[in-house]
Amino acid sequence: MNILTEQREKILIKQAQTGDCDAFVELIQLYRKQVYALAYRKLNHAQEAEDVTQEVILRSYTHLARYHADRRFSSWLYRITVNLCIDRLRKKKADFYLDAPTGGDSKDWYHHLPGKGLTPEESLIRRETEREIILALEGLPSRYRSVMILRYMQQLPLADIGEILHLPVTTVKIRVHRGRKALRSQLASCL
Repeated sequence: MNILTEQREKILIKQAQTGDCDAFVELIQLYRKQVYALAYRKLNHAQEAEDVTQEVILRSYTHLARYHADRRFSSWLYRITVNLCIDRLRKKKADFYLDAPTGGDSKDWYHHLPGKGLTPEESLIRRETEREIILALEGLPSRYRSVMILRYMQQLPLADIGEILHLPVTTVKIRVHRGRKALRSQLASCL
């Protein structure tokens, strides 16, 4: 760094410490690429390096009052960068990124994550189970069937079922209990 640049840097630091945001931006622009390059060398990942660079800028701005003019500003920034990289590496759990290519093909790791939907096998099992339950429900006496459908298929509260069927809540509770018991025995006979 030449003498003219060093003098300009010192002026910018003093202005930034008094609250001049433009001076801080100009000051940071002098070192942004070097901070990014250092973070990239430490972390070996572009997005992580960009995140660290942003955090270095934020920290240097908020802690600019702690900077002492007897040290080089670049050394101070690089020390912040190294410390943040070390923190990231300590916290880092996975050694891969979902955006990273997976070897020979052009797909990334997102393609290897399981979907939220059911697999064809799970879907078939669910449909068969639902069909067995519906058949078992049809075999129940009507006083239990209607209560079971309203309670478990329509997911209505007991009070609402009592209102719909013009029954006291205690009667609905009894019918739900007996209906479950009858349904269990119906399903056990199917297996």
